[in-house]
Amino acid sequence: MVVSAGYLTNPRPLSEISLTCLSNIRLIATDMDGTLTMQGKFTPALLQALEDLAAANIQVLIVTGRSSGWVSGLSSLMPITGAMAENGGLFFPPENQKPIVLTPIADLANHRRDLAAVFEQLQSKFPQIEESIDNRFRLTDWTFDVASLSLDELKLLAELCQQMGWGFTYSNVQCHIKPQGQDKAVGLLQVMREYLPQYSPEQVLTVGDSPNDESLFNRRYFPVSVGVANVLDYTHQLQHQPAYVTTAAEGEGFCELSNYLLKSLKIS
Repeated sequence: MVVSAGYLTNPRPLSEISLTCLSNIRLIATDMDGTLTMQGKFTPALLQALEDLAAANIQVLIVTGRSSGWVSGLSSLMPITGAMAENGGLFFPPENQKPIVLTPIADLANHRRDLAAVFEQLQSKFPQIEESIDNRFRLTDWTFDVASLSLDELKLLAELCQQMGWGFTYSNVQCHIKPQGQDKAVGLLQVMREYLPQYSPEQVLTVGDSPNDESLFNRRYFPVSVGVANVLDYTHQLQHQPAYVTTAAEGEGFCELSNYLLKSLKIS
């Protein structure tokens, strides 16, 4: 999660990305909250951008920390090629198929009880934390709201989870207690290998805005990554920085990226 050394160079402006690089892109794997949304909502411009990308044969895969319950509905309603929920825990294929659990969990009922016990331990030390409203719709992780926590408290929560044998990450919305090794990049690579083998990492553009997107910015796995402008609020906390950054924030930044990509295809 947060480290003190080994930082990569700061992201470059989106305008510096080469047309050759963009011409290879066939799949956008993007975070949702703070990346596709504007103040927590989808906009008409965002939905039009998704339609325009699909018409240009550029597929979009949502990779979010949101719950399986929420993502199940969204994935069936939006013009996308599928969605991943719970930071790499589950994959919802297109056409409303049955979700696929990516994290190997022998007994989901016991797993939920174990997560609840970990949350109770954390709550005893941080009584201000509250279970997220969508936590009841989750399978692989447990979430609580991030709003009342400082950076130092988030670091301590990560250490406590690690001591108890669990992973931890956070976004601009929620904190996640999760199985160790479960993250967006691991899940995305598995989905590409098993369900989207037609795409190579060089054909994938990853997009995000906060610490739980950090693995998507790892250039060892995904050479081309973009942060919407609000990612700059977190760059000092990220070991892996996005390669490029938009001028606009949140969903407007994604629309900026979409327009730039579609224009580059016309030029090439």
